[in-house]
Amino acid sequence: MRSSIRGAGAAAAATALAVVVAGSWFGYQQLAGPSCSGEIQLAVAAAPELAPAVQDAAAQWVADGAAVGGTCIAVNVTASEPVDVAAAVASKHGAVLAGVGQASGTVVTPDVWVPDSSTWLLRLKNNGATAFAPGNGASIARSPVVVAMPEPVASRLGWPDKKLSWTDLLRAVSSDKPLRAGIVEPTQDAAGLSGLLSLTAAASASGGDTQKATTGALRALATGRSALRQDLLARFPRSNDPTSIASALGAAALSEEDVMAYNNTKPPIPLAALYLEPSPMPLDYPYAVLPGIEPAKASAAKVLYELLTTQGFKNRLAARSLRAPDGNWGDGFKALQGAPSPAGGQAAVPPAGVGAAGGLDPVAIDRAVSGWSIATQSGRMLCVIDVSGSMKTEVPSANNASREQVTVAAASRGLNLFDDSWSIGLWTFSTKLEGSRDWRQLVPINPLSTNRGKLEQGLAGIRPSNGNTGLYDTMLEAYKTVQENWEPGRVNSIVLFTDGKNEDDDGISQNKLLAELKTLADPERPVQVVIIGIGNDVSKAELQSITDVTGGGTFVTEDPTKIGDIFLKAIALRPNAPR
Repeated sequence: MRSSIRGAGAAAAATALAVVVAGSWFGYQQLAGPSCSGEIQLAVAAAPELAPAVQDAAAQWVADGAAVGGTCIAVNVTASEPVDVAAAVASKHGAVLAGVGQASGTVVTPDVWVPDSSTWLLRLKNNGATAFAPGNGASIARSPVVVAMPEPVASRLGWPDKKLSWTDLLRAVSSDKPLRAGIVEPTQDAAGLSGLLSLTAAASASGGDTQKATTGALRALATGRSALRQDLLARFPRSNDPTSIASALGAAALSEEDVMAYNNTKPPIPLAALYLEPSPMPLDYPYAVLPGIEPAKASAAKVLYELLTTQGFKNRLAARSLRAPDGNWGDGFKALQGAPSPAGGQAAVPPAGVGAAGGLDPVAIDRAVSGWSIATQSGRMLCVIDVSGSMKTEVPSANNASREQVTVAAASRGLNLFDDSWSIGLWTFSTKLEGSRDWRQLVPINPLSTNRGKLEQGLAGIRPSNGNTGLYDTMLEAYKTVQENWEPGRVNSIVLFTDGKNEDDDGISQNKLLAELKTLADPERPVQVVIIGIGNDVSKAELQSITDVTGGGTFVTEDPTKIGDIFLKAIALRPNAPR
């Protein structure tokens, strides 16, 4: 989160901003008299570092006689952490964002939302918020993402004379004497996500075993992760003592504005900002008019946006250590040493997480978020794979490999992301695999420290049968098995792959399955179920009826080649605690 280094807490800032704007409104109302009537209340939630600039512009507008169509405008600007608003919007629109958690109930969705990054809008859109289609979305500010280092540490790496790359940083955090790197949880922080994308892109391009390099980079960052930005900043060295510097945090992905704000507190050791290449995805502060607001508010929001694109607002941004959307800056901006020229910082190739056409790459972002969630958390999981006859179906887009082969390959790649703290087991299912039983246990659930080789061997030996899909009996037995040896402090889950509907005439009915699951469900011992449907023969409604009871999620794709990314996204799901 992005709240701590700016003085008072976000709640106090929110109150102050609302009071100042409302006060300006009342002052204007008394002066303006009959020039406008009525009142439109426009609620704006902005990232804390940007909110004062938006508030100042809104207050000036109100003082000058803000009106739309003869109706007076009151603007209430709230300093809001983007992750908190994202949780509220996700809850309202039925989305599940990995690592975000549930809305607290104290945050309400505004009329206009200005988070620090468009990645929040993209993640909502691509994770279930199908009705979420914010208007505008154009950037009103910018802050490059940099790697912040204590100046003595940066100097040892050649700063400010040497131009460093993400590959250089990857070597530094992966060496025998690694640089102590940290990160704010990238599932909850846009600057952390941008840094994660750049570092994992460097790992993927490093040659050799790219998955091993990527997983190693994730785990190196995970050892220094913080849930809150102020906790991360507090780990930078607080004295000039060499021992203190050596034991403190040595590097973290932050915004340029973060570094400026930190250095403005006059710490014992200032931070250097390293503008690494390729340039990471910057914070772009999109102006998002949320769907469903009344036309009069939408008109007011449009006028406010126009005010936030003027030279005057550019100067207000500069006073807050923020740039204009094009990378230039207004009067009074004090660039950090090594900062690129005002409109500079544009990479020769798109930043990690940005497609070749310049737009955000949802697949890259989903992969980064999912990979992080998997590599940095521990759980207990039963993987259940369909081996019915239909899994022999060839997949033209996968060089005619069978659905079974594509599924097993995805599961095998996913296995490499889990560290030895995970416990994983493996079942297959069809109909009558063992006597009258529809499922077969290949590997019991045990820690990967002893189970990894058995799982690899079990996956390699999976072949389709000639049976049908015994989904209901298998799901019930899998749920009982995971719940029976439920472990506290971990996510206990089932991940099931299938390409069909239940076709077991001798098994239990759907109503019986759902009734049994409702009876077994225990909020003190939850079992999360994730079902991945493959091909065009599955019924999403049938699968979702199960996960609606158990918790978890249902993912369906007609293209089996996409199940690798879906698998990562699915197993990254976690029960969301309230924020």
